[in-house]
Amino acid sequence: MSRSPIENHADLRIGVVEYIAPDDIKVQLDLEAPDGIAANAGVPREFPRINSYVLIPNEGGHIVCQVEWMNIERSSFPKRKGYQDYGLIDLPFPIRKMKVAPLGILKMDAREEFKFQRGVHSFPSIGSPVLIPTDLQLKSIVESGSNRRVHIGNSPLTANAEVRIDPDRLFGRHLAILGNTGSGKSCTVAGIIQWSLEATEQGDNANSRFIILDPNGEYAKVFGNQAKILKVGDEGENSLEVPLWLWNSEEWRAFTQAKSGAQLPLLKRALRAMRNEELEFHVDPNLKAKKFVGIILQATVASENRGEPFQGFPHNKNFTERLIIWRSSLESFDLEDDQLLNPLIVRINGLIDEHREEQQNGWVNYSEYTIGEIDDLIVELRQSYTNLGGGEKELYPKNEDLPIPFEGEVFLSYLEALAQETGNEQYLEFLIARIRTLLGDSRMDSIIGDETEKELDKWLDRYLGNAVKRSITIIDLSLVPAEIVHVTTSVISRMIFEALQRYRKLNNEVLPSVLVMEEAHSFITRYNDNTEGNTSSICTKAFEKIAREGRKFGLGLVLSSQRPSELSPTVLSQCNTYILHRISNDRDQELVGRLLPDNFRGLLRELPSLPSQKAILLGWASELPILMKVRDLPFKNRPQSDDPDFWDVWTRKDSNGEEVTREVDWKKISDDWQESDEEE
Repeated sequence: MSRSPIENHADLRIGVVEYIAPDDIKVQLDLEAPDGIAANAGVPREFPRINSYVLIPNEGGHIVCQVEWMNIERSSFPKRKGYQDYGLIDLPFPIRKMKVAPLGILKMDAREEFKFQRGVHSFPSIGSPVLIPTDLQLKSIVESGSNRRVHIGNSPLTANAEVRIDPDRLFGRHLAILGNTGSGKSCTVAGIIQWSLEATEQGDNANSRFIILDPNGEYAKVFGNQAKILKVGDEGENSLEVPLWLWNSEEWRAFTQAKSGAQLPLLKRALRAMRNEELEFHVDPNLKAKKFVGIILQATVASENRGEPFQGFPHNKNFTERLIIWRSSLESFDLEDDQLLNPLIVRINGLIDEHREEQQNGWVNYSEYTIGEIDDLIVELRQSYTNLGGGEKELYPKNEDLPIPFEGEVFLSYLEALAQETGNEQYLEFLIARIRTLLGDSRMDSIIGDETEKELDKWLDRYLGNAVKRSITIIDLSLVPAEIVHVTTSVISRMIFEALQRYRKLNNEVLPSVLVMEEAHSFITRYNDNTEGNTSSICTKAFEKIAREGRKFGLGLVLSSQRPSELSPTVLSQCNTYILHRISNDRDQELVGRLLPDNFRGLLRELPSLPSQKAILLGWASELPILMKVRDLPFKNRPQSDDPDFWDVWTRKDSNGEEVTREVDWKKISDDWQESDEEE
């Protein structure tokens, strides 16, 4: 009877287990174990190697372990038995040992195919044999998992097995691509997008959405005609536009540095007026009365819901005194038709007289209200509100954060008039000056000015695309002025997130999309909660919300950064998959080590020495940590982030002997910089 492949390991043994802990197994290698090349594993390959894999049999299959370190211990000089007179000793043999970390179980299914399962539930015992995996087993370890749809690289340590990932896992729970400059991060980002699109086998008919925030203008030529590039200076559909009316109150606050005392309430009031188109100060008395009655109605309903009128002192007292103030304000309105408010004033007078009684000793007695009294008051308020021309929708004015278009100059004029009316001119002077500077800057006019897009649906279609064909939108932030680059990034990312929120609300299903942030450490930084007026913090908060909640609405996040220690801990901790290129900085290495839940210290020690194009894949998208070589990306599809060719330019020749020239026309550059007209 022939033995199954999983049992046929008599010739692959290399040692035995001599120490066991849940996260640490030590192995003593046999004297006959390979010391450079293993010829008994199907094909000759190097063994032993750091971060390679070994197997330990148990009742569930084989425990897959990763080699963390190896060393040699000198044995003692054993005295040969039976030769007491001569005192002869044997020469010592070196004892080789290695430490391995358990990763999971490799077992055979009903179809006699190897399957890898993460986690170990049964550990070996002392003396258990340690085996070299065959090429078939190595590939089964790396190529395990379902829905392995996208090929992103190969594993040189596992017989060059293909590293494939499930896009649902990779993008669904966020991805961080980290590494030093020149280690291959940008090519990995571009490659993952390109290979994911190729794997759909749908061509232009694929219903995919990628939005790339590109602060350095590196991705302009990566996807050829497949991508829509939005940048400053372009006209029509390719212009980068983030109009002022898209900004919410927090983004306005961050830019204007509005303080929470007098400035922020007036700023929000002005924004609310813009959203509700309330632009006049000296309005018709009937309109003022209608708004005031609407406020009383909402306040009364809120008090009833809290049970305030039905409770004893001081709650009933507070409600009665509020009625007295309301009565005084209602009596001050000079309306042509007194009957519009008289019934309401009479009702309030009756309630006050009923529930407020002055005593002879100077004390005032307040009594509780009944449910019927408050319900009758609400009916009277609604009737008065209707008689004044109010509708049900007007009771709940539009929020100041709704993306309803308005003109920047109108907003500024309204804010100035509001400052004069309220007597807060001195407090709003700096805030108004900031907004006036913003509106008067010609560099920003094409991005946030009044000539930008006025329809929300068209703006969303430009940035998020539609379901007709795949959408790759590259947002070139390289020419966005520094004063608004963080606010611009915040608005774009927030609007994409909120649009997908509303898509799920209306359709009961998500629209999967991926938001890619290059140079993430510049936009998603650590911040102090006590800091006001920091535009970078408002950008970070937008991405923190996406990181926490984006998965529920189909928005995946891809971060690329060379300084993970400067990233927001909230955002980085929400990433469930990591692709780690070379990382040399001690702080960055320490941070990455803390983020990883498993015992991968041996693998992470290789980070400082990784060559370009090599990376470590670990996390939710991979069954186990894999040292891989990222697939080659054609030169035309690589981001423009190559190292400067100093020598070729200096010598005017490249490595092939071709002439290299760099023409310089500073006049052309200065005209573009100064926005000069050549005809002038």
